[in-house]
Amino acid sequence: MTSIGIYGSLGRMGQAIAEAAPGLGARIAGGADAQDDPAALATRADVLVDFSTPKALEAHLAAACAARTPIVIGTTGLSRRHHDAIDAAAAEIAVLQTGNTSLGVGLLAGLVRDAAARLGSDWDVEIVEMHHRDKVDAPSGTAQMLGEAAAQGMGTTLAEAGVSGRAGLTGARASGTIGMASLRGGSVIGDHSVIFASAGERIELVHRADDRAIFARGAVQAALWLAAQKPGRYTMDAVLPI
Repeated sequence: MTSIGIYGSLGRMGQAIAEAAPGLGARIAGGADAQDDPAALATRADVLVDFSTPKALEAHLAAACAARTPIVIGTTGLSRRHHDAIDAAAAEIAVLQTGNTSLGVGLLAGLVRDAAARLGSDWDVEIVEMHHRDKVDAPSGTAQMLGEAAAQGMGTTLAEAGVSGRAGLTGARASGTIGMASLRGGSVIGDHSVIFASAGERIELVHRADDRAIFARGAVQAALWLAAQKPGRYTMDAVLPI
């Protein structure tokens, strides 16, 4: 039975993963939080999952590389420096980094990438996300993940094409951009819409999360899949059955 070590084990996602693992054929090797040594956990787990904080990620990657233990990274709010560290780690171990561990969102990202590639420049891309009132970052990690998927399909990057926080006299929409809007309120777990709009028609791809357990189940499934992979950088859509 594959053993999973959890970075951020005391957090809401860490506890949900621990609860979901036995029902999916995995066991928990233990957890590590801010006060713990990440290296000790990495040596006793077959695969790691990280739902901690961005500031802890580099230490967790170093521990995973030293132990040659694959790692699933679900921590959001990452900077370019963090992604560079992930790329470096992926040369040594299997790393799956995602803004959302739902298998449904993984499928959505693939659909968005394909649609953006096939529809072409006549179609504008807008992403709208809504979360509960207590969420502290915007746009959400999932919205950025979907934006990157759209950008990949368009042959660009979200850093180059992304537009968020429109206000005032912004002028006409620039062709080839990816708009992003964030809504916050109530207890919404996570709603994401990707809108492709052209003259006279629209296509909308939507995912709504009704239960936080989907993220824990997806994280465990990703960990089980990643445990058998060669070094490299992977995304959630790779976990989906062909």
